[in-house]
Amino acid sequence: MKRALGLIVLVGIAFALVATSCKQKETDGGKYRIAVIPKGTTHTFWKSIHAGAIKAERELQEQGVEIIWKGPLKEDDRESQIRVVEDFITRGVSGIVLAPLDDAALRVPVRDAVNSGIPVVIIDSGLKSEDHVSFVATDNYIGGRKGGERLAEVLGGKGKVIMLRYHAGSASTMKREQGFLDVLKEKYPEIEVVSANQYGGATTESSYRASENLLAPLRTADGGLKIDGVFCPNESTAFGMLRALEDSGLAGKVKYVGFDSSARLVQAMRRGHIQGLVLQDPINMGYLGVKTMMKHLTGEKVEKLIDTGSVMATPENMDEPRIKNLLEPDFKKWLDE
Repeated sequence: MKRALGLIVLVGIAFALVATSCKQKETDGGKYRIAVIPKGTTHTFWKSIHAGAIKAERELQEQGVEIIWKGPLKEDDRESQIRVVEDFITRGVSGIVLAPLDDAALRVPVRDAVNSGIPVVIIDSGLKSEDHVSFVATDNYIGGRKGGERLAEVLGGKGKVIMLRYHAGSASTMKREQGFLDVLKEKYPEIEVVSANQYGGATTESSYRASENLLAPLRTADGGLKIDGVFCPNESTAFGMLRALEDSGLAGKVKYVGFDSSARLVQAMRRGHIQGLVLQDPINMGYLGVKTMMKHLTGEKVEKLIDTGSVMATPENMDEPRIKNLLEPDFKKWLDE
């Protein structure tokens, strides 16, 4: 009888320890620790995501929310991002907000997080999995179609164009690229896509080299180009292509539409070297990623898909307050305080 009673006591203690451990893992002594993992950390877009996450953290201070920001330096380092996710699983954070740089490679780490009791919110770029609480992102396919519509508009519905792709496996940019190609195919039969199979890669330098290689055979004897328009689907490819056009003396000689923003891209649009930039709202994306995770952690129901929207910035509307705020986001306000 005593042995049985002792066994019951031991089992009870074990259950209590497990419950206490789970509670500490979730709140760390009353604090919710939410890991925010971007694709990279150098581009303006990711700094804006970080600013949005910090903004949410400050609003949620009374609930004990702490943001831990960590990601790979470059956006093609799958192994580094996987290690970051695995590290946060080991550390037992309350939740993970993740922008997966590969829609397949991050499936297993996300599943491991969920199996460890750590919920995941996906932001920016999709994952070939249903293991996440919510997906907070731009509708990238629609964004790509907006890019195609703008390029067709400034070309008068006809001409030859090229598209420099970003990076294989990046779901967000693949959808933008497809949206761009689909709208031209569906609505603009007089626009010919001359090249759409070249990749810029994850850095501005690799995009610059790819742009030079793409443009070289399209040069004419008089220094012009055999094409009329260009589309690039993200900040790094847009900047790499801009540099290549400027260095070759071709900026402004072709119609050019890009995606996302940076100081150099804004300057180029003012000079007439860029006719349009499809803009996301990365500060809002980072903000809603954290807020959505916190809602889930505190038992509130959250939407499976949250669209943060996109708009087209042009030389004509770039000084309108809403567009200007997206073109030149005040992310430093949050990161410097």
